[in-house]
Amino acid sequence: MEPLNPASEDLPAELVVEGGRLVTPDGVRDGTVVVRDGRVAALLGPDEPLPAGRRLDARGRYVLPGLIDSHVHFRTPGLEYKEDWEHGSKAALVGGVTTVVDMPNTRPPSLDEAGLIAKDAVIRGTSWADYRFHLGADPEHPELLADIDPRIATSAKVFMAGHHTAPVVFRDREQLRRAFAAAARGGIRLVLHAEDQHVFDLLDASSSAPDSYGEYEPHRPRSGGIVAVAQVVHLVREYGTKAHILHVSSAEEADLLSAAAAEGLPLTFEVTGHHLSFTHDDTTRRGPRTRLSPAIRECRDQKRLWHAVLHGEAVSLGSDHAPHTVEEKNRPPADAPPGLPGVQELATGVWTGLRTRGIDPDEAATHLARLMGSGPARLFDLPGKGRLEPGADADLTLLDPNTRWQFSAHDVQALCGWSAYEGWTFTGRFTTTVKAGHVAWDIRTGFSGRPEGRWLQGSARPLEVAR
Repeated sequence: MEPLNPASEDLPAELVVEGGRLVTPDGVRDGTVVVRDGRVAALLGPDEPLPAGRRLDARGRYVLPGLIDSHVHFRTPGLEYKEDWEHGSKAALVGGVTTVVDMPNTRPPSLDEAGLIAKDAVIRGTSWADYRFHLGADPEHPELLADIDPRIATSAKVFMAGHHTAPVVFRDREQLRRAFAAAARGGIRLVLHAEDQHVFDLLDASSSAPDSYGEYEPHRPRSGGIVAVAQVVHLVREYGTKAHILHVSSAEEADLLSAAAAEGLPLTFEVTGHHLSFTHDDTTRRGPRTRLSPAIRECRDQKRLWHAVLHGEAVSLGSDHAPHTVEEKNRPPADAPPGLPGVQELATGVWTGLRTRGIDPDEAATHLARLMGSGPARLFDLPGKGRLEPGADADLTLLDPNTRWQFSAHDVQALCGWSAYEGWTFTGRFTTTVKAGHVAWDIRTGFSGRPEGRWLQGSARPLEVAR
């Protein structure tokens, strides 16, 4: 971040976010945020004089950095009937999220630099949130990962197992090795759907597809994830590749990944809101709304994932926002596509879970700022994002920590119009989201201004890393 000009301290502010509970990298404290030129100019104490400028009353609320959801599927191009960037990014703002990182499962999939540039051309002018893209790793051309311009992408998605929207799958182990080797040479981070397709193929050969949702989780069991994670640990150890495992679903995977991190391997992992919120029993009762990939598992797995969240093992929270239409989700169990909308519900659902578990509000806010702020900002090279501090982008979100309210279909911003959280009573609610120093959404007045989200390009790569 560029240093601020000290001479600007006496100028009127663009926005003064007054009297909130500030969630900063140095701790949580009462204070005021001063915004100038779209950036955080200062954090003032309760007794310090305030500059002139538009006021935003934050009393009784936490002021968090604009949150980052590093795992969304906004379905553009080619699948806009399920979701589009206008609806998806509006859902993000209402959920406190100001930056998203989108996946390559589109039609056509985004498997090279030209594909990402074309994708931005379609999106530009429609997104309320800033955005970055995960490139799709191509098993037919894994060598491309050695030469990706980091201004275009700093990460690449690897599918080790297939499902309805997976564009390409690494079925050949030699292709996977070549991808890890190339990514290590290029300094690009691999983000992985780590389930082993060979395990699933073996099981499919001896059993029929499930005809009920109670049979779905055993049909796609934890063994697929455990085998895949063990492979990834081996490849990271061999090549030194930076890797991030997405949507970890089982206790055993979390144990393996935490042990690998303790060994010093550059291997991190994400936990999703739905794996923290639901269990296999919910899928048995409720059917397709929590039909997911990886599957929702047992109570013991959920407890282990919460432990990973609370003890710093997990580095990020992701929504895996992956809407489908109601008609698609109501197909027979074997045919219904996995996925749910979640970018709007993620932070509120996790906040509710933290408070239900007796976590002190300041500590809960610190967890949220780490897992949806500084953690993903560091992983994916997002300077200016995810931290409430002078010089950072003035992306902020205000959280009323104690309001209890029931989430309904009427609240859903996603284009699909439904949510697995319908009927849930949440604790805490986002009330205002500030984007680049301007109030972009407020619970009383709705959206204001225009969708001015921008493509966040990465930093230029040092020559020694590129070669």
